[in-house]
Amino acid sequence: MPSNALTTRPAHLARRASVALQMRRLALRERHEQGQGTVEYVALILLIGAILSAVVASGAGKHFNIADTIGKKLSSVIGSVGDGNK
Repeated sequence: MPSNALTTRPAHLARRASVALQMRRLALRERHEQGQGTVEYVALILLIGAILSAVVASGAGKHFNIADTIGKKLSSVIGSVGDGNK
Protein backbone atom coordinates (compact mmCIF):
# COMPACT_ATOMS: atom_id res chain seq x y z
CA MET A 1 0.00 0.00 0.00
CA PRO A 2 1.45 3.42 -0.93
CA SER A 3 2.27 5.74 1.95
CA ASN A 4 -0.01 8.55 0.71
CA ALA A 5 -3.03 6.18 0.75
CA LEU A 6 -2.98 6.18 4.55
CA THR A 7 -2.82 9.97 4.78
CA THR A 8 -5.61 10.61 2.27
CA ARG A 9 -8.01 8.03 3.69
CA PRO A 10 -8.99 10.08 6.79
CA ALA A 11 -9.54 13.14 4.60
CA HIS A 12 -11.71 11.08 2.25
CA LEU A 13 -13.75 9.73 5.17
CA ALA A 14 -14.17 13.23 6.56
CA ARG A 15 -15.49 14.50 3.21
CA ARG A 16 -17.91 11.58 2.98
CA ALA A 17 -19.13 12.27 6.51
CA SER A 18 -19.57 15.94 5.67
CA VAL A 19 -21.57 15.13 2.54
CA ALA A 20 -23.68 12.63 4.45
CA LEU A 21 -24.40 15.23 7.14
CA GLN A 22 -25.41 17.81 4.55
CA MET A 23 -27.72 15.31 2.85
CA ARG A 24 -29.29 14.43 6.21
CA ARG A 25 -29.90 18.12 7.01
CA LEU A 26 -31.48 18.65 3.59
CA ALA A 27 -33.74 15.62 4.04
CA LEU A 28 -34.85 16.84 7.47
CA ARG A 29 -35.57 20.32 6.12
CA GLU A 30 -37.66 18.90 3.27
CA ARG A 31 -39.57 16.65 5.65
CA HIS A 32 -40.22 19.61 7.96
CA GLU A 33 -41.63 21.70 5.09
CA GLN A 34 -43.66 18.85 3.61
CA GLY A 35 -46.87 19.56 5.58
CA GLN A 36 -46.57 23.32 5.34
CA GLY A 37 -48.72 23.59 2.21
CA THR A 38 -51.60 21.78 3.91
CA VAL A 39 -51.50 24.14 6.87
CA GLU A 40 -51.54 27.15 4.55
CA TYR A 41 -54.56 25.81 2.64
CA VAL A 42 -56.46 25.18 5.88
CA ALA A 43 -55.68 28.70 7.07
CA LEU A 44 -56.87 30.13 3.74
CA ILE A 45 -60.12 28.16 3.91
CA LEU A 46 -60.71 29.34 7.49
CA LEU A 47 -60.07 32.94 6.44
CA ILE A 48 -62.54 32.71 3.56
CA GLY A 49 -65.08 31.10 5.88
CA ALA A 50 -64.68 33.91 8.41
CA ILE A 51 -65.12 36.56 5.71
CA LEU A 52 -68.23 34.86 4.33
CA SER A 53 -69.64 34.50 7.83
CA ALA A 54 -69.11 38.21 8.47
CA VAL A 55 -70.80 39.12 5.18
CA VAL A 56 -73.80 36.90 5.89
CA ALA A 57 -74.05 38.14 9.48
CA SER A 58 -73.98 41.76 8.37
CA GLY A 59 -76.85 41.10 5.97
CA ALA A 60 -78.98 39.16 8.46
CA GLY A 61 -82.48 40.55 8.89
CA LYS A 62 -82.22 42.72 5.80
CA HIS A 63 -83.34 42.14 2.27
CA PHE A 64 -79.89 40.94 1.29
CA ASN A 65 -79.15 38.42 -1.41
CA ILE A 66 -75.43 37.76 -1.56
CA ALA A 67 -75.58 36.03 -4.95
CA ASP A 68 -77.32 39.01 -6.58
CA THR A 69 -74.97 41.47 -4.92
CA ILE A 70 -71.86 39.63 -6.06
CA GLY A 71 -73.29 39.16 -9.55
CA LYS A 72 -74.14 42.86 -9.93
CA LYS A 73 -70.71 43.94 -8.67
CA LEU A 74 -68.93 41.55 -11.03
CA SER A 75 -71.08 42.71 -13.95
CA SER A 76 -70.35 46.34 -13.22
CA VAL A 77 -66.61 45.69 -12.91
CA ILE A 78 -66.52 43.64 -16.10
CA GLY A 79 -68.61 46.23 -17.90
CA SER A 80 -66.32 49.04 -16.81
CA VAL A 81 -63.21 47.33 -18.21
CA GLY A 82 -62.03 49.39 -21.13
CA ASP A 83 -64.21 52.40 -20.27
CA GLY A 84 -61.45 54.10 -18.36
CA ASN A 85 -63.87 54.87 -15.54
CA LYS A 86 -63.07 53.81 -12.04
